[in-house]
Amino acid sequence: MRMLIIGSLSGELAKAAQMVMATGAKLDQADSLESALPILRREARIDLVLCDLAHDVGALVQALAAERIAIPVVACGVDAEADAAVRAIRAGAREFLPLPPDAELIAAILAAAAGDSHAVVVRDPAMLATLRRAEQVAGADASVLLTGESGTGKEVLARHIHRHSRRAGGAFVALNCAAIPENLLESELFGHEKGAFSGAQARRIGKFEAADGGTLLLDEIGEMDIRLQAKLLRAVQEREIDRIGGAAPVRVNVRILATTNRDLLAEVARGQFREDLYFRLNVVNLRIPPLRERPGDIAALAEHFARRYAEVNGLAYRPLTRAAQQRLAGHGWRGNVRELENTLHRAVLLAHGESIDIDAIELAPGGAAASPAQPAAAGVAGLVGRRMEEVERDLIVETLLHTLGNRTHAATILGISIRALRNKLRDYAAQGVAVPPPAAGVAA
Repeated sequence: MRMLIIGSLSGELAKAAQMVMATGAKLDQADSLESALPILRREARIDLVLCDLAHDVGALVQALAAERIAIPVVACGVDAEADAAVRAIRAGAREFLPLPPDAELIAAILAAAAGDSHAVVVRDPAMLATLRRAEQVAGADASVLLTGESGTGKEVLARHIHRHSRRAGGAFVALNCAAIPENLLESELFGHEKGAFSGAQARRIGKFEAADGGTLLLDEIGEMDIRLQAKLLRAVQEREIDRIGGAAPVRVNVRILATTNRDLLAEVARGQFREDLYFRLNVVNLRIPPLRERPGDIAALAEHFARRYAEVNGLAYRPLTRAAQQRLAGHGWRGNVRELENTLHRAVLLAHGESIDIDAIELAPGGAAASPAQPAAAGVAGLVGRRMEEVERDLIVETLLHTLGNRTHAATILGISIRALRNKLRDYAAQGVAVPPPAAGVAA
């Protein structure tokens, strides 16, 4: 995780910078928008921009859009600047971070921008077999396709492969293909030259060049438009890329890892994914089993998250009682490890006494573990007869409950933009639907 702070590193913003670095993130700093843009063009590894309200956040968002730089912007400022915060959100800032800074809010914003903990916690034999296979192929340069349901930990395993590879000393660069608008994705991947399009004021390095000598993770590759897949195929085959507006190809030395929660062969059959690209990426396939297929991991992951979020929130670690562990073991975990993580984060905050007991474990309804005679897929049958709008509404509300009202994190989980989420919540509120309030200090 790498963040760029725009503003003077003094006072409350300096405290925010210290909290960012305490999470393990790397930090760049610019005193002004003018000095920030060259950094953003040069450093394709920056994941998030934190901009002081003393600067024109709207102008920054517009400049990034004009140059096709798809990096989320978080505005920050003192509580007295509430009106300015609202203006910044309306101008396109992803979130507002009030100052003085709060460690929990910073951790949540960083987690939403770049994914959560990358620690590999494995106890179940099914996942251990997958991990051994991953480590067996890590030393090679072959492309690896990681498949599995959303929330199973595909990026975590991809990072593990990188750490155990010969490229461990190089960069690990991740790009979420589902989160970047189609018209920006090509520039994110390959970069562009000055004057390549309206707004391209200087050369910009893409993710391929940023990952040169290291590993490039193409997250949710199945979401990529088929027209761009042809250019990606050439980059994978020839180990060279063409910047938008470039006159000559650029050689790159990158190992490709890709993830998907889709059946890519079925997408090939439908004409939505190139068959030649599929076989280029699928040299080695690693299927990440859903959490319901690796019950031996539940207790270990729960303890890991209990320790992590106790530390993040400045609380003493409290173990889970046997009753709490049994309740976790009996849940179906449709949201997989991501759902378990959110459940434990909430439990850490709600628990009383010296342990985390069953009363702090709040689970989504209808999530009982499926029996062998009643597979998890049978849960879909319970949706028959309901309107799509109702199912979507319930999913959005439940996801917000799981993220403690953090709308950025909820939008990431749901795979939609924060703006689309806000629009839906506004519609629900107008219909009289009870909508979870935003997390404390986070703009609605």
